[in-house]
Amino acid sequence: MKKPLLSVLTLMMLVALLAACGGNNNKPAEATNAPANNATNETSANNEGGAESDISGTVTFLTNRTDMIDKEYVDYAKRFKEKYPNAEVKFEAVTDLDKTTKIRIASGEFPDVVLIPTIPNSELPQYFAPLDDIGLNDRIYFKDFKGHDGKVYGISAGASTTGIVYNKKAFADAGITEIPTTLDAFYAAAEKLKAKGIVPLASNFKDQWTLYPWASEVATSIAGNANLNNERKDTDAPFAMDNAYGQAMTIIRTMYEKGYLEPDVNSTNWEQSKKDIASGKFAMYMLGNWVIPQVADSGTTSDNVGFFPLPYDNSGKTNVALAPDWAYGVNKNSKNLATAKAFVKWMVEDSGFDDFAGFIPVLKDKEPKVPQLSEFNSFNPTYIEAVADDAAATDIVNKAQITKEAMVQEFVLSKDPQSILDKYNESWAKARKAVAK
Repeated sequence: MKKPLLSVLTLMMLVALLAACGGNNNKPAEATNAPANNATNETSANNEGGAESDISGTVTFLTNRTDMIDKEYVDYAKRFKEKYPNAEVKFEAVTDLDKTTKIRIASGEFPDVVLIPTIPNSELPQYFAPLDDIGLNDRIYFKDFKGHDGKVYGISAGASTTGIVYNKKAFADAGITEIPTTLDAFYAAAEKLKAKGIVPLASNFKDQWTLYPWASEVATSIAGNANLNNERKDTDAPFAMDNAYGQAMTIIRTMYEKGYLEPDVNSTNWEQSKKDIASGKFAMYMLGNWVIPQVADSGTTSDNVGFFPLPYDNSGKTNVALAPDWAYGVNKNSKNLATAKAFVKWMVEDSGFDDFAGFIPVLKDKEPKVPQLSEFNSFNPTYIEAVADDAAATDIVNKAQITKEAMVQEFVLSKDPQSILDKYNESWAKARKAVAK
């Protein structure tokens, strides 16, 4: 998250890909030894069609997909071994991926392949091996997102946009005949759902991580500015009621105040909420397209799940954030470096994880298999493509120990939301001053 904006040409290609999406739905995140001759293995691993027998040893992948352990990952391990008979992959899953991975890499002891946490791109060479030699650079989007000094250190597992995932039958049962395209119409639809006994929006408030859009993607969309988060480095008070951050968080605060969230937001459950959306007990999520297959797999059919841009104002026009998901990174000190790189390449090209997870594929020549993206694009949103995080902004965030989802929680529940913004601005200003020294 720390490099320049992708080229206009790349953006046009990606938007064209989105517009063309369709097909079948093949089904969140905020998830190690045996010696080898790395010089020999690296050569063979990175020559497509090279000697697969040179890829050997065991590698471990640290993931946030706890739901795939003992299920899909078993198949992945089997299929990877079929391609590389002398190699083996193991999977370790954690729930608090970003925090856990930061701790692990800081200790110097972390698995062969991880999903790169939120550290400055300038620090990537300290921990990760360059991936320029595995033959994917010219075939993927977001190549520079996890790069430094012209080298690629991370490759995204896929891309996603954020919007309202909804149960079509729940909308119909509540008498909602048109998808809302203004904020007032969105609140009106929520009121109809509430009157019908349907929880309008599943926030998963207690789990915290699910609140990320309200402090990032929605704010970026309102501002129409991909550099919104980076530009915080230039001010001591980035958070205000009347700017994009305050406006975004005010929407979910309003949903809470009007009773449009779960009856008890402090006792929510992520896994159960997917079943409740599928059954129509809950009507909507404000999350990325990656959750669509998970909802469909939780007790409904894909054609009962819809997807539309959040109307954050009454203009009838919307911007939407387009961003890469977690990026695969390879431990530079892996004892089986070539095998770890081969696994990353296999995950991108062969695993099918992007389809399973409901992602927009990171491979430029692969069409997404999430049909709901066609509905989403029918509202003609303007895509705001993510840029890499500025190192200075990241340093301030880390120094201030700001968790954006926690800020959303406090803002929603406080009797005085301005006081919450003041608190976070104070922390930001102190951290900004400290980092500048």
